[in-house]
This record gives sequence, structure tokens and C-alpha cells, in this order.
Amino acid sequence: MASHDPADSMVAAPAPARDWADGLPADVLLAILHRLDHIDILTAADHICHSWRRAAREEPSLWRRITICGHEGIARMLNRCGLACEAVRRAAGQCEAFCGVYAGDDGFLVYLMEQAPYLKSLRLISCNGVTNEGVAEAVKELPLLEELELSLCENVGGSEVFEVVGEVCPHLKNFRLCKKLFDVRVQNRDNDVRGIATMHGLHSLHLFSNLLTNKGLETILDNCPHLESLDIRHCFNIDMDESLLLKCARISTLRIPDDPLDDYNLEVQSPIRVIPDDPIDVPRESRDLWVF
Repeated sequence: MASHDPADSMVAAPAPARDWADGLPADVLLAILHRLDHIDILTAADHICHSWRRAAREEPSLWRRITICGHEGIARMLNRCGLACEAVRRAAGQCEAFCGVYAGDDGFLVYLMEQAPYLKSLRLISCNGVTNEGVAEAVKELPLLEELELSLCENVGGSEVFEVVGEVCPHLKNFRLCKKLFDVRVQNRDNDVRGIATMHGLHSLHLFSNLLTNKGLETILDNCPHLESLDIRHCFNIDMDESLLLKCARISTLRIPDDPLDDYNLEVQSPIRVIPDDPIDVPRESRDLWVF
């Protein structure tokens, strides 16, 4: 019988595999996390390893500027308002900018105004759970706002809510209000004007598919003397006549109603610019799609 060689028992066992992700220096780890989408951090980075989870949950600098975006399909699968609240919580009061696409309702705005007192930029896009009442209450607690966007939010609009914004946000410099569709059949054309005209400190104003008229635009220009950038594409109630062009001469960056949309990145529908003389002769299913 062969004897047992003691040397055989001295062969070292293989070292356990090292988890490279758990051993990254803190500055390298934060650099990686800063490159990730915030939804990825909230839904995936937590589960990679202990150090990633700790950084994702306990490093407020990751959440100073929050973006929760995507598309409608993702919105149906994820609780985006819940993710937005969690992102704001992780900022530990240091959030300065929030952008939400399909990720915001009035309940979220209540949480935001309580948790982000130093917020300077608020951009809400396709957030149909947000209402005039929610916006009006939120901005009262966000006096440092310098940028506000309320695009494709179907339940927000009108001078009443925008007057509140103008009154309580004296530092507001950029305002963006974009709609999917210009529809000439809507009668209340200068509905937003009185409110926007109270935003006296504006430097940049973007109104897409708005129904305002020449008179409405002149009112805004007269009350917003610091405007440097004005975008009124698809605002087809405006006729850029000689008088209006003269008023706009001080605007350094001007986009007029018929300018191309090559750099426009939101949803847009074909504008309804004229009404048929006799819509009775038009099939019912075609009337809402009648375009110039």
C-alpha cells in the first residue's frame, strides 16, 4: 500500500475569488455611479455589493441633480413617483435640480417641497398627475427656483397658477411650457399670458404650441425686460409683422412659429391651423385631424 506523502496535504487551497466591485476606491466608485442613470442606481446598483449599496444610499452628492426619465412604457412598469421620492430622500436636503419624465404627481410635489428647500431647477415633463393646485402649493415653498418647466403636463396651465409662480419665485430666469398640439379651434388664446407676464426676471422663455396672440406676446415682452432667448415655435396665432419684429429686436436668440424643429426633443402632433369653411361636409373622424 502506497504511503501518504505529507507534502500533499501542504498544497495551499485556492484563494477565494475577490469581488472587484467591492474593492474599488471610494473616488472611483463615485465616478462610476455619477455616470449611471438614476433609475439604474435605484433599481440595480443597490444589489451589486455592500460598498455600492452604501454609496448609492449614503452619498448625497449623487443626488444633488436628479433625473428620473424614460418613456410611458417604463412608467407603467415602475413606480416612478416612488423612485423620485426615494431619490430626493437620498439627497438629504441637498437636491438642487429635479427633472422627472412620467415621474411626478401632486403627492410627489408635497414631498419635494418638504425635502428640497434649496431646489433651483424643477422640470416636469408628461406628468399628468400634477395639477395647478399642486404646482401652486409647491412653488410657495421653493423660493430659490431659477428654472421651471411644465411641458406636456395636461392638467397644468392658465394665468392663475403662473401668477403664483411669478409672485413667489423672484429668482426665476428660465420658464418652459410646451404642449403637444396647436389647435386653432381653442378660443381662450391668451390664457397663460397674464401669469407669464408676472415673471419679470425671465431671461429665457420657451412656449411651444401655445395659443397666445400678438397682443399676448407684446404683453409678455413689455413685462419681461430681461428676456434674451425666446422660442415660440408652433405658436401659429402669432403673426411676426414689422411691429412685433421691432419689439423682438432686443432678443438675442429668437425662434419664430415656422422655424424648423430639428433640435426639439419632445412629442409633437401635426398642428390644426385652419378650420374648414363647412365642417359638416367633412367626415366626423377627419374633423379632429384637419391640418393646414
